[in-house]
Amino acid sequence: MMKRSFFLFLLMITACNARKINNGSYSGSVNTQGYQADTLPPPYATGSAKNYSSVVGWKEGKVPLAPAGFTVTKFADGLDHPRWIYVAANGDIFVAESNTLLKGIKKLGAKLSRKIKTQHYGESANRIIMFRDADKNGIPESRHVLLENLNQPFGMLILGKYFYVGNTDALLRFPYQCGDTVIRGKGEQILSLPAGKYNRHWTRNIITNARGDKIFIAVGSGTNVAEKGLDNEKKRANILEVNPDGSGERIYASGLRNPVGMDWSPVTGSLWTAVNERDELGDELVPDYLTQVKEGGFYGWPFYYYGNHAEPRMKDKMAAAPGQQAITPDLPLGSHTASLGLLFYKKNAFPAKYHNGAFITQHGSWNRSVLSGYKVVFVPFRDGKPAGGAEDFLTGFMDDLEKSEVRGRPVGIAVLADGSMLVSDDASNIIWRVRYEK
Repeated sequence: MMKRSFFLFLLMITACNARKINNGSYSGSVNTQGYQADTLPPPYATGSAKNYSSVVGWKEGKVPLAPAGFTVTKFADGLDHPRWIYVAANGDIFVAESNTLLKGIKKLGAKLSRKIKTQHYGESANRIIMFRDADKNGIPESRHVLLENLNQPFGMLILGKYFYVGNTDALLRFPYQCGDTVIRGKGEQILSLPAGKYNRHWTRNIITNARGDKIFIAVGSGTNVAEKGLDNEKKRANILEVNPDGSGERIYASGLRNPVGMDWSPVTGSLWTAVNERDELGDELVPDYLTQVKEGGFYGWPFYYYGNHAEPRMKDKMAAAPGQQAITPDLPLGSHTASLGLLFYKKNAFPAKYHNGAFITQHGSWNRSVLSGYKVVFVPFRDGKPAGGAEDFLTGFMDDLEKSEVRGRPVGIAVLADGSMLVSDDASNIIWRVRYEK
């Protein structure tokens, strides 16, 4: 029986990888301009695709494409799945190297499948690399292993005399002095985070508020739509708030399936997040989104999506839903785009149209018959609110759409003191630098 199941599993992978785009006749689109309550397609309007991209890498001389006036160069390469980027006040750049882990039959299947294998799933470096660019010319003079032997590290933060790390299962802090290139002091776990048997969204981003007296932690759901039970989702699909010593834990906002990128509006001071929404309802459901995070707000997961659209797979569990109405997000970012990184541009090196607007990295789809995402988009803001839909900013990550081949997958995003931007490409192990040539 086990052999038969494994054979069927391999056939499934082969079938998924052999998928074509129906001779190019697909007419779907990725809507990023706006959704009204009555314009979302019904659930299952299309089938649920399994379309894993193949990562072919960047050929010599190829770089991502940016708008006219911008240049893109390689800041660093030779990394091991660089996920997240954090820039310290002194200009040091920290990169978390971590990855999705697979076990058992899933890990074996990934080794045998070219498309899944090219995503580099299965092993995680579990360390933080520090780069120093002392002369600020966009070419780091040195790199150092700051920390290692972590557990799927992601978010990083310097606060007071501590370096904080968001492991998948805990918030850690280490003694730290500005300029350290290695941390040898013993770390302290100040908060346990949920990461049980089902840990589908394992990243734990962390940021602090302007006063530095609170830490906010993004914790994604353990599953797609609570299919392993609501008990598995305790403390998940939330943004948590704690004091710098880990005390005072509370849920700041809930019902956010997979909030990853977080940043503060430079105009209103409000918290915003990019959310990676649910799968397997069709090509155009459910839109990932950008939204202001309201304290105490409920955003629907798993009972509702994009406002108060009832989730059909939760109809037997609606009695457990909170009594409050789900908040409708501020802006859709396209379905299955895997919108992860978020950054408000608070410098002035880019043209005026980008000032105070939001950049979002889209890691890319697997649940859409035609790939979506695989780029960095920009959302213009006016008076602290989105002033239009998402527009392409950094593209070229897709290589051959017909073959579902991509060159890379953007995820982390940060800005340097000179106003240039860093974007991590965790599939090709590169960090790109984007600057504007006046």
